[in-house]
Order: sequence, then structure tokens, then C-alpha cells
Amino acid sequence: MSSSVSVCFALLNFIVVVYSSEYVTLKYKQAEKKPVRLFTDEDLVKYNGQQDGSPIYMAVKGVVFDVTSGKDYYGRGAPYNALAGKDSTRAVAKMSLEPEDLTHDTTGLTSDQLKSLDDIFVSVYKAKYPIVGYTARRILNEDGSPNENFKPEDQPEFNVKDEF
Repeated sequence: MSSSVSVCFALLNFIVVVYSSEYVTLKYKQAEKKPVRLFTDEDLVKYNGQQDGSPIYMAVKGVVFDVTSGKDYYGRGAPYNALAGKDSTRAVAKMSLEPEDLTHDTTGLTSDQLKSLDDIFVSVYKAKYPIVGYTARRILNEDGSPNENFKPEDQPEFNVKDEF
């Protein structure tokens, strides 16, 4: 009797694994490769959408996304091209394309703007575009040396959940 119970449990386990693997939908688009690259401002500007056939990258909250699939929005001459090739966190939060807002700096943003930033970060960028890396500013000192005291959870307006 115990062997038939074991067989039933094994069969049930197999069905659950097969069923769940076929019907589970991912909440976020998966990157093609694990994001391991750090981008300096100089690196990121090379992916500003100005060259046909080249990838288009932009960063929000220090996370670099490949927005090439949205080239109609971010490519050369497109409405949001100003956001490409840089960390445009402030501009995304303020829904602005003003040159002074095309920066990573969130100093002085209102709580509504910060909430908008978080919502757009999750519902647009993490949902639609693969993560290809992170901005070096997040973990390096100004001179390029490693910031040994860096703790993501201590960064203003940074959520550990942003990484996953």
C-alpha cells in the first residue's frame, strides 16, 4: 500500500511541476545575460540612439536598461531620445525632457514625484526592457575606486527589490 501511495505522490509531483512550468508567467522581462556590467557616464553615452544598428541604453535609478526595442521612442529623432545614453532618473520622476532634469540626481523631488518614479520604474522599465548593467556611480567613489561602505539599502530612494 505504501508503494502505491509513493507512486501517487510522485505522479502528482510530476504533474504539478510540468503544469506550473508551462503556465507560469514572468512578471518582468528577463535579460538575455546576467547583468554584470558597470557603466560610467562616458560608457553610457555611447548607447544614446544616435547610431543606426547600435543598442540604445538608458538608466533609471542606476539600473541600465536596453531600450532598443523601443527605438521608436528612444532612437534618433524620437520623442524620448533625450533620455537615452544617460541615467535619466530625475527626468522620469518629473516626466520632463528639460536638460537640467536629465540626471541621476533625485535631490528635491516631491514624494509624489518619487512615487511616480517607482511606479514607472516597475511598470515600464522593469516590465518591458532587459537589464544590461548598472551605473558605476552606485558602487564606486568619485575617483573610480570601490566604495567599500556601499550598501544599496542605505541609498536614498533605493529599494533592494529594484534589483530583482
